[in-house]
Amino acid sequence: MRLLLAEDNVALAEGLMQDLRQAGYVVDWRADGRDVQQLAEIEPYDLCILDLGLPGRSGLEVLQAWRARGMNLPVLILTARDSWAERIDGLRAGADDYLTKPFHPEELLLRVQGLLRRSHGHEPRPTLQAAGLTLDESTQQVSGPGLEAVDLSASEFRLLRCLMLHAGKLVSKSRLMEHLYDNEAERESNVIEVQINHLRRKIGRDAIETRRGQGYVLVGRQT
Repeated sequence: MRLLLAEDNVALAEGLMQDLRQAGYVVDWRADGRDVQQLAEIEPYDLCILDLGLPGRSGLEVLQAWRARGMNLPVLILTARDSWAERIDGLRAGADDYLTKPFHPEELLLRVQGLLRRSHGHEPRPTLQAAGLTLDESTQQVSGPGLEAVDLSASEFRLLRCLMLHAGKLVSKSRLMEHLYDNEAERESNVIEVQINHLRRKIGRDAIETRRGQGYVLVGRQT
């Protein structure tokens, strides 16, 4: 899943990017509110972590502009401002959740995880369950009927999580590329096919259907 981090504190942003990437997320970082607003309007992000005190344009103004355009991008406000009035302003502007600084990185990861699951119609449980599979995001292992916990590589984990959030639905190759790789990543033309084959060897050859010329559908293990 691809996230946009909007934070002007360099040290904090670098620490957050490390934590988020270790958790299997692809992260683009911007520090200026004008850049943040423009980038989210042209790139297909799954969630934005948005600081209110951005230079150029405030996070609140950015969020208001997105909602005025009809954008339903999930937004987690991250800010040092902790007054009730400012929290209410952020939520009224369309924020989906609110976290004040200082915070524990694990709490941020859990809030991001919960928002992403809810945005795709899943319950915010300790594990992600779909198509007969159970994905433990803390260990990056998958299990299911007749399948004991199997370790996934970072790329396999990102791909399977995306497919599970869209279980039973067609996901195009281009969409997978957009959501699994950031702007700076080198994208080989066959990387998705390679990772799909790796996943099939681990969860079952029939678990992922290929719709030629269209994309992939996670249908689950055949029992």
